[in-house]
Amino acid sequence: MKEFNAKRVKDQVVQWIRDWFEENGKGCNAVLGVSGGKDSSVVAALCAEALGKDHVIGVTMPNGVQKDIGDSMRLINHLGIRYCNVNIGETYNALMAQVTEQLGTLDAEVSSQTVINLPPRLRMAAVYAVSQSMNGRVANTCNLSEDWVGYSTRYGDGAGDFAPLGGLTVQEVVAIGLELGLPRDLVVKTPSDGLCGKSDEDNLGFTYAVLDHYIRTGECDDPATKALIDDKHRKNLFKLQPIPHFEYE
Repeated sequence: MKEFNAKRVKDQVVQWIRDWFEENGKGCNAVLGVSGGKDSSVVAALCAEALGKDHVIGVTMPNGVQKDIGDSMRLINHLGIRYCNVNIGETYNALMAQVTEQLGTLDAEVSSQTVINLPPRLRMAAVYAVSQSMNGRVANTCNLSEDWVGYSTRYGDGAGDFAPLGGLTVQEVVAIGLELGLPRDLVVKTPSDGLCGKSDEDNLGFTYAVLDHYIRTGECDDPATKALIDDKHRKNLFKLQPIPHFEYE
């Protein structure tokens, strides 16, 4: 596996963002949800370097009360970017109440996956609402490792107009975050979806270090872990592909 040069790749991503905006939104703003984790922190910093901080807008979106909202604000203040706060709590509660009521008419209950995935879908709706009102383009903040095993919500955090980290593993994102001079604790923060109370690695059943090594080298020492990664990758490829459609001939 070739050595990862964080400065070189960081500069390449910055230029890629500039080129993308030149073609797809010259003069537009980059708009993204800011969670206080490494991915949104790194994407925000990359966009600020590529476009200037005045062309980056962060959106914080607590679901009622968010215990780590302070991390989001530290990142926003560190970069000096504009931001707004859209609390999805009341919307989530109202929509979940309606869904629960109507599922009852079908003799069904709200699934745990519905509870987990509704907030990120509401957040993406909020980000796009801000973006379309602010001459923006929405930044997807998912990384290659998450995409590889489908650890994202389709039409939630998996949505966006451009994805600066889509070709970079978790460990590579961390290296770029440190190269950008972001607060270290935000960059190395234990990744969590902030929804079910567990870390990403607890939910996945393996570490990002193992996953990243497998992605880059094809090597995995534990056959059971390799099989689990392969299974998740196969089952979740649909999230990265266009919606299948009937071809009229």
